[in-house]
Amino acid sequence: MIAKSIQLLKNLQYPSGLFAASRMTVKTGYHRAWIRDNVYEALGLEAVKSYTEVKKVFRALLNIILKHEYKIDEAIKKKPELHHQYIHARYDPVTMEEVWEEWGNKQNDSVGALLFKIGDLQEKGIKIIRGKPDLKILQKLVHYLKSVEYWRDEDNGMWEENEEVHASSVGACVAGLKKISKIVDVPPSLIKKGEQTLKELLPRESASKEVDLALLSLIYPYNVVTKEQAEAILKNVEEKLLKEKGVIRYLGDNYYNKGGEAEWTMGLPWLAIVYRQLNKPDRYAEYMRKTISAINGNGELPELYFSNTSIHNANSPLGWSQALFLVMMKG
Repeated sequence: MIAKSIQLLKNLQYPSGLFAASRMTVKTGYHRAWIRDNVYEALGLEAVKSYTEVKKVFRALLNIILKHEYKIDEAIKKKPELHHQYIHARYDPVTMEEVWEEWGNKQNDSVGALLFKIGDLQEKGIKIIRGKPDLKILQKLVHYLKSVEYWRDEDNGMWEENEEVHASSVGACVAGLKKISKIVDVPPSLIKKGEQTLKELLPRESASKEVDLALLSLIYPYNVVTKEQAEAILKNVEEKLLKEKGVIRYLGDNYYNKGGEAEWTMGLPWLAIVYRQLNKPDRYAEYMRKTISAINGNGELPELYFSNTSIHNANSPLGWSQALFLVMMKG
């Protein structure tokens, strides 16, 4: 099962190093590369010690950022006002060009995720940074987060939807700034501003969302919440979002909604990982079993199942889900 999952994940990696979100042949647009998805997909490779491929992913992501350095320079000079002025969320995995269509590209959590994981890997002795150009662009990403005022910027969040201040986005940036501060210059006040927002927002995700699957990221991988905050997030997720084949993203989610909110498989291994981190082996084992029962007939974890059914959408396997499965089993 583990070997199959490793192969499924590696099948999504292009020669450029970037991951597709799902199969390269899928017609839903998930053949493209998302910054955030790539960070999460690389967690699976790291869990199975495929460090050469991990380096390839993050160096490809740095290449994307370097390719669009002019845009970051503009955003540092003046806070972006339009979506396209922000660092984009999705790229062509071959050319590394932005995907030009109307999209919720204000996703500060993607930048936070990238900074966090590069800092984390460097700390572990897995060398991602190649030299001065990489260091320079990482410093610019810190300036970028300051310019967009990440702690109060209404972004599209992890789900690329409504513009609000999202705890999951602010938390990703806090985690990223903390980790990268060992490598480039980060003013402590820049971190404190985000921490203050989290203090005010948590355990809510935003003004409109009391509970959201995205909040699990603040426990794993970011680890930026207290034990009490983590328990409040978990209680809300399990009581309000947990279903048989997955976890719904938030109440009232319309994406692939057929008689009810879709059930996202990634939520199950995510909960298992969180419970292992909190040293609750019984709950970890429970969610491991639930995850395995969500695997389809092809041995894949799809993006989601339609509400209360065993029917899933075309995005199978979802790289993010496969990666969290590997972290759950091996991490």
